[in-house]
Amino acid sequence: MNKGAAYMTEGPLLKKIILYSIPVILTGTLQLLFNAADLVIVGRFSGSLSVAAVGATGSVTNLIVNLFIGLSIGAGVMVAQGIGAGDVEGVRRTVHTAVPAAAIGGLALSAVGISLARTLLDLMGTKPDVIDKSVIYMQIYFAGMAANMVYNFGASILRAAGDIRSPLFYLTAAGVLNVILNLVFVILFKMDVAGVALATVLSQTLSAALIVLALMHREDACRLYLRDLRLHPKYLLRMLKIGLPAGLQGSLFSISNVIIQSSVNSFGSVAMAGNAAAGNIEGFVYTAMNSLQQTAVNFVGQNYGAKKYKRIGKITLICLATVTVVGVTLGVSGYVFSRSLLSIYITDSAAAIETGVIRMSLICLPYALCGIMDVMTGTLRGMGASLVPMIISVAGVCVFRIVWIYTVFGMEPYHTLQVLYASYPISWIVTFLAEGIVFLVLLRKKLRLDKAAGICYSNS
Repeated sequence: MNKGAAYMTEGPLLKKIILYSIPVILTGTLQLLFNAADLVIVGRFSGSLSVAAVGATGSVTNLIVNLFIGLSIGAGVMVAQGIGAGDVEGVRRTVHTAVPAAAIGGLALSAVGISLARTLLDLMGTKPDVIDKSVIYMQIYFAGMAANMVYNFGASILRAAGDIRSPLFYLTAAGVLNVILNLVFVILFKMDVAGVALATVLSQTLSAALIVLALMHREDACRLYLRDLRLHPKYLLRMLKIGLPAGLQGSLFSISNVIIQSSVNSFGSVAMAGNAAAGNIEGFVYTAMNSLQQTAVNFVGQNYGAKKYKRIGKITLICLATVTVVGVTLGVSGYVFSRSLLSIYITDSAAAIETGVIRMSLICLPYALCGIMDVMTGTLRGMGASLVPMIISVAGVCVFRIVWIYTVFGMEPYHTLQVLYASYPISWIVTFLAEGIVFLVLLRKKLRLDKAAGICYSNS
């Protein structure tokens, strides 16, 4: 095994967790810049209707994509636990199963997204003045879904093995290409939303190619041999067992967001534009916090595989404290500078900017609550308990928000954007508390059973 195992399973944790998280934050930020560049460029050169058109696709796209992204989480957990346990053959088979699974899943997503784009956008109540552009953007975006999936699976494997820099470097190259192509397609060729979608697909193809080459040149159990690519049933089933609940959770989250997007759509294209711009800004805060979830998954996964269970509690506390600092700092900063940030995206509608400020006051400002919820979810997944956080999250977030929309928000006096957005922070608190209780029960149970069986493991 490589030194990634020793890095995560031995020695002090705080410095390592922070240093591990920083490249993950930067990687996620670059990934978000794909969509941010789309919104900024079409906003400045095509107008707020194009911003609304691109933004309207986000929820429905995530609804379809998140199911397969969850499988990449399963692959990462399996690699992390395998490295911690010293299971070289298990890691090798996981890698060679994950890559073809990603490609096949991506092609299936392309077929679904392209064929159902207009139907899904219609179901969401997308307004007639933006739906044609939304359909074009969504269909082109989904045409490149195989590359998207291969990158995400490959990046998950590399991070689980301790390589956090390569995904950052590859996304840097892809991000630069994306911005250049955006400018060429939108300004020079006047392609509007079709141009930014095509730029995103081509840049994602570059990042996928680079991630595959990185796996092919590794010198450990994660090395990829194209001739050995196949779906190993045992490992695919375990990947599904761990990853499918995470994917279902993400998709069900997206269902609640689709319903919320539909509710936003009912307020018109001005609200849609403000919501899309604010959501994109908040995405940078979320990505920074979500890096701590990914860190928790991999550190917990490797220590769980190495049977160093007492370190899991320390990892969780450090990640919770760190994500709180990150979330409060960025969330408050985002809200304080909200009007200036929103004006980068929207240049032709003061009303749309004010709508964005409303969203940021109720979602961005208390965003640290979402971060601590996600870290707890990541800890449970790293321990292999993927079904439990899915059930809790679905009940605490998805079901709660849907009930909120059809009860509180549905009443005439409370049918406002403020009441709609208030469902977010309340659901984060409820879900975190429930997951925290489950984590304590599972960890104490594991420690008690191992002590009764006379199992000794390191506390370092």
